[in-house]
This record gives sequence, C-alpha cells and structure tokens, in this order.
Amino acid sequence: MMHKNSRRFFLSKAAIASAMAPFVSLTSFGNGYETAIDKYAKPSAPSDLKITEIKCCYIKGSLFVKVFTNQDIYGCGEGVDAVMGTYYLVKNFEMRLKGRNPLDVNRLFEDIRKGGFFQGAQAGMYVAVLSAIETALWDIAGKALGVPVYRLLGGKFRDKIRVYCDTALYQRNLPLPKDFAEAAKKSKSMGFNAIKFDLDQANDPNKYDRYNWTASPGELQRMYDQIAAAREAVGPNVDILVDMHGRYDAFTGHAVAKRMEPLNLLWLEEPTPAENVQAYKSIKDSSGTPIAAGENQYLAYGFREMLEIGAVDIIMPDLQKAGGLGEGQRIANLANLYYTPFAPHMVASFLGCMASCHVCASVPNFLILEWQSYFHTDPMFKEIVIYEGEWVKDSFITLSEKPGIGVDMNVEAMKKYAVKGVPFFE
Repeated sequence: MMHKNSRRFFLSKAAIASAMAPFVSLTSFGNGYETAIDKYAKPSAPSDLKITEIKCCYIKGSLFVKVFTNQDIYGCGEGVDAVMGTYYLVKNFEMRLKGRNPLDVNRLFEDIRKGGFFQGAQAGMYVAVLSAIETALWDIAGKALGVPVYRLLGGKFRDKIRVYCDTALYQRNLPLPKDFAEAAKKSKSMGFNAIKFDLDQANDPNKYDRYNWTASPGELQRMYDQIAAAREAVGPNVDILVDMHGRYDAFTGHAVAKRMEPLNLLWLEEPTPAENVQAYKSIKDSSGTPIAAGENQYLAYGFREMLEIGAVDIIMPDLQKAGGLGEGQRIANLANLYYTPFAPHMVASFLGCMASCHVCASVPNFLILEWQSYFHTDPMFKEIVIYEGEWVKDSFITLSEKPGIGVDMNVEAMKKYAVKGVPFFE
C-alpha cells in the first residue's frame, strides 16, 4: 500500500489525471487536473523539508542516529570511538537543528561547529557526534533528491572500493609468528589482497615495564618475526599493513620502520602518538617504510600541518569521527594538493562502511579503505543493518547506487545489542 504522502502516490494520481484529460470538456479545461491536485495530499517540495527530531542508540563503540523530517524521509548516520556518554549532546544538536532544512548539509555543519567554539568543537566527542548527524543529513539529501550520496559529492571516480582486512589477531593473546602466517593465509583465501596486523603488545614478556614504551631488543625481534612470517605466507603480491596504535616513542618508531624495510609494507601506522606530527616526519625521513596516520585527527584543520611538513606518506582519517562525509572529502582534497593518498580508517558497522565508500569514490587520490574481520565472525553486524547485495568480494566493495547511503538500520534487531541504561531511539 502506498503512503498517501509518498511521491509514488502523488505521481500515480497525476498520471491518472493526465490520462483523463482528453475526456474533459473544453469549457472546463484544466479543472480536472486542478481537482486532482486539490483532492489528494502530496509531499512538499525538497525545499520545504524540515528536521523534526533526532533519535539515537549506542552499540559497542558506535553511536547510531536517525534524523527525521516532516516528510516521509529520514537519514541514518554513525559515529565511533569518542561517542560514549554523548546522548545529551545529540539532544542538544537536535534542539539547534529542529525546523531547519536538512538539505543545507554544509551550512548546518558549520552552524553547529562554529556554534560550539567554546564547547569543544575542535575535536573529540563534539566532532564525533557531529560526524554521525552530518552523515545522516547526506542520507536524507540523497533520498529526497533520488540519488546516491556520491552524486551529491560531485560524482564518482570508481565503481568499486578496494579494502584491506584487519585480521583482529590481537596481541593481548600473545600470538606466535605461525599465528600471523595462518591469519594471513586465511585472509588471502577469502579473497583479500591487503591485510593488516597489530604490533603493539602491552603484555609482551620482553617489555621492561608497563609504562616504558621504548621497545626492548626482544620486542623488536618479536615484531619482525611476526610480520616476516605473514609475508612469507602470502608472498610478494599481497599488501601487508602494520599498526602500532601510537603506543611507542620515536626511538622505537625509527627502529621498527628500519627493520620492516625488507618486508615491503604498504604502510606502518601510527608508530608514535598523534599529538606530535613532527615525530612522524622524523621517522618517515629516516626510513623507506611508508608511514600512515590520521585516525586520531579531527576536521581538515587536524591534517593541515601534517600535510604541509610532509609528516606522513598516507593519511587515514576516520570519517565516522573526523567530521563526516563532506569534511572527509575536504580532507581528501587537501591531501591531493600534496599528492598524498587517502586511505580512511574504518571501525564502524556496514552503515559507516558504505558511507565511507561514497567519499572514497568521489575523490581521485583514494588508496584503500579499512574492512573489519568482525563482519565475517560476529552475526550482530549482519543483523543491525538492512542491505540488499553482497558486502565484499575479492577485496572490493561495490558502491551502492540506491538513493542516499544505501544502507538502513534494523532498529528491532538493534534492541538486543544496545548499551543498557541509555535511551534507545528516544
């Protein structure tokens, strides 16, 4: 049954009116069409769209938002990491956005961002929540105009988005080199041509103490042996990426980058904390191993110095917390001025993943997007979203051609996974 306020309902009635026109007498020409218009309820034009409310829920490390409008259209968005405890920030943004036209995505983004100058709008929770809402606004815009989000971002450079598989071979379990080899071979057998491993290990028995993040000779040897085993297992034609999660000092970053040179990594990720990009530059300049960073930077401003001084070879903003899709494209375009590849970090659900894909398709300097192995092992991620089609094949995601992002939320399924004690889509 068609909703009486849907576009399909209105267009079908308009078609009936057109078909009957020849039978209307000349003396009453046009009256039939006018009657048809007056008789049936219609949705208002996109220019009359208004935001009515914003609802949210929290699942694991993600904030999921739905932005509703006065028409039969809503948008979905996701924020990650810096989102816990932000329910009232979501409701604060709702108060500021109610009654506004959601198609003014960039304007609304700027109004919220500049309006929070003294409230933390430079980074962290403020920007992560804004990222989720901004993404939902793009979803509404695509649905209202009947086009996928990438069209609103200027079109696409590619139909498929290359991804690398994060193996989730967590170091807390003290994996051996043979475990790295097996995980690498498994990912390759699944069709992935790029694989990522973690190197930081807080409980490494070779570590001198818990707070000293200068790696000992034993730790350095352990790191090399693990990645060497993975390289031997998959051969030279599969990209290997290595993440240190910003847990080491510059001295160790230099040492690891040098040791990894023979293993031909696609990149070494965040060898030192994100606060001092000069440290990245010193490591990059001392080694032939490419350095990547950016998942802990916010907004395009957070990437300016990094790019200006040539601190990294590859930038990897997380679009679910760095500012959203429009800001993600601005970051990519800024990097393109410095001939720097754009490879977004991604630890969201498939909703966030496909939202990122629209940005990856819209910029020329896209390199690769993160893909999580939990999509294959945790049934929750299949249950909480609605998407028709294959998620990934042979290390590529086919870009959605549906209006908006192309992925919806399964709110009923989300209930059993939602964080307890927090309002659920209220």
